[in-house]
Amino acid sequence: MKITALAGGIGGSRFLLGARAALPDAEITVIGNTGDDITLHGLRICPDLDTVMYTLGGGISTERGWGRHAETFTVADELATYGVGPAWFGLGDRDLATHLVRTQMLAAGYSLTDVTAALCQRWKPGLRLLPMSDDRVETHVVIETDEGRRAVHFQEWWLRMRAATPAREIISVGAEKARPAPGVLDALANADLVLLPPSNPVVSIGSILAVPGLREALIGTPAPVVGVSPIISGAPVRGMADACLRAIGVATTAGAVGAHYGGRGHRAPGGAGAGAGGGILDGWLVDTADTGTKVPGVTVKARPLLMTDVEATVEIVRAALELAGV
Repeated sequence: MKITALAGGIGGSRFLLGARAALPDAEITVIGNTGDDITLHGLRICPDLDTVMYTLGGGISTERGWGRHAETFTVADELATYGVGPAWFGLGDRDLATHLVRTQMLAAGYSLTDVTAALCQRWKPGLRLLPMSDDRVETHVVIETDEGRRAVHFQEWWLRMRAATPAREIISVGAEKARPAPGVLDALANADLVLLPPSNPVVSIGSILAVPGLREALIGTPAPVVGVSPIISGAPVRGMADACLRAIGVATTAGAVGAHYGGRGHRAPGGAGAGAGGGILDGWLVDTADTGTKVPGVTVKARPLLMTDVEATVEIVRAALELAGV
């Protein structure tokens, strides 16, 4: 069986652990979000790609959900001593090696797809990890300040501001000129099942779909598309997805996020799935706390969605398989 998943960082990575365990013989391809990518200290950092790679490769810090296990921050401390920021980005010493290798390879002319494959040779995540695009795409957030409106990188808004400053707009800078990375469109066209893990619907899944051709490929795939809600009982399972949803005028409910994705072939007049170019879901898993949720044009099933451990996540994946009928 060929499985293709669109994934962001922590939630997506933990879901993929369950998918790999539930489907040990499946050929899994992950299309990873690169909108979170940022250049700091001359290094190209790809947080979501690295979180997937470290999590599936056994090197993640399980306490934080990001960065390396048994990490130290000597270099970050020395930079702070020199007064060189930003102090809000936790650049660990072990993690630094990954960014050095990536930056050197990119400077030598290798594509991000090639670099990611080379890094995965070390980690052996048990799946194929593809960036959504080899082109530079960065998520920026427009905020209101005393000096007027300005745009900041998503990482600054998320980590330094803790998403407390209301976002007026969220923009995928460079997305309109980006192209899907090699293998991405084929992975969608040839899949037996496409999964949307419980990643941030705006800055993870939304960033991936901002790359021209990706939404169309998802709508056109012959495979069933099943998503897992990142919202339980009106709140994000993890992180601050509610702040992102407010910025695009979507309520923080499982039903509203499902309607935002929209059902394939369903176009609500001027609304769900329509303004974004068409719906993408066939099935939508929600938590039992949200039993009764309805999404036009989508089959909705309720079951426990907390990924408390790999075994619990395996059961969520199996429910997605059942919902997809594969």
